[in-house]
Amino acid sequence: MSTILEDTPLLVVDLDRLEENIRDMADFASRRSLDLRPHIKTHKTPAIARRQLEAGAAGITVAKLGEAEVMADHGIENILVAYPLVGEVKVNRLLRLAERARVSTVVDNLEAATVLSERFLAAGRRLDVLIEIDSGLHRCGVEPGRDTLDFAEHILQLEGLRLVGILTHAGHAYASRTPAEVAEIGRREGEVMVETAALMRKAGLEVDIVSVGSTPTVKYAGCVEGVTEVRPGNYVFYDAIQVALGVVEPERCALRVRARVVSAVRPGRVIIDAGSKALGLDTGGHGTDLLRGHGMVVGHPDVVISRLSEEHGFLDFNSSPRPLEVGDIIEIIPNHACSVVNNFRQMLGLRKGVVEATFDIAAQGMLR
Repeated sequence: MSTILEDTPLLVVDLDRLEENIRDMADFASRRSLDLRPHIKTHKTPAIARRQLEAGAAGITVAKLGEAEVMADHGIENILVAYPLVGEVKVNRLLRLAERARVSTVVDNLEAATVLSERFLAAGRRLDVLIEIDSGLHRCGVEPGRDTLDFAEHILQLEGLRLVGILTHAGHAYASRTPAEVAEIGRREGEVMVETAALMRKAGLEVDIVSVGSTPTVKYAGCVEGVTEVRPGNYVFYDAIQVALGVVEPERCALRVRARVVSAVRPGRVIIDAGSKALGLDTGGHGTDLLRGHGMVVGHPDVVISRLSEEHGFLDFNSSPRPLEVGDIIEIIPNHACSVVNNFRQMLGLRKGVVEATFDIAAQGMLR
């Protein structure tokens, strides 16, 4: 085995699984005549974003301007910043980014939208915007239906903005208890958006883009006639949360953290060299309680990662003899791939266990 694979903790991605996941989502979007705009906050890696674009993605989605700037630095030109941009510093950065990439963003607040309009108009530009709609998560977003129509009519008066569509993220699907609940939330996500778009068009407004997100719901919302764009992110790797929700089987999970057993002093427990700084403390977003521990130990379903300190992971088991010994290397499917990737600067791409590629996580730590 390559020496580099022995130096743990280490982030690795199985290239065959990665490519299957990218191809599968691209094929789904193509069959439904949807634009695929993957959210790169999951991998934060220009080389993987390029693979998604080469497979047919129309552009990318980012959460933060820092991610957008990194992607533009690597030649990616069609970027949606799906996050409210408020404050002079952010607007100035967006203006600079617009000089070298085709950018769009979301709005749900008239005051913030007015500032964007004034600054872009003064620079002789117009900024494409989508109205963010709350389809049930109750985070950001205007209420669907009449509230969105009223807001849109105000946005149309802002000469520095060009209203191109509507957007939502049904993140509340992560609190689902069953695959049936995920499916229902996804269908409703699509229906709410299509109904709102129809209301806007009936009032004479153009709505070119009807955009939905969320890996768990994408294949339900994306099947609602009238949806035009999907923005899944986690699908590129999948993770233990997606497994718990019934979205995929563990075999589809491409991302792993390799860790080594470094202590086995107490009965029923071993310690590994991956703690919260490697695996994160995420046990499920938006209310899920389906997870068992802090990740899935591949090949050891009865071993539970029960606790994490910064540099140590506590693995508990009831079996005898001891299933793991000091020196053993294990692979862990993380609970939440997105936050785990942000803990590392590089990940290795493996093909049949052999290192084939090294990926620089260039947007790692880009939180602004």
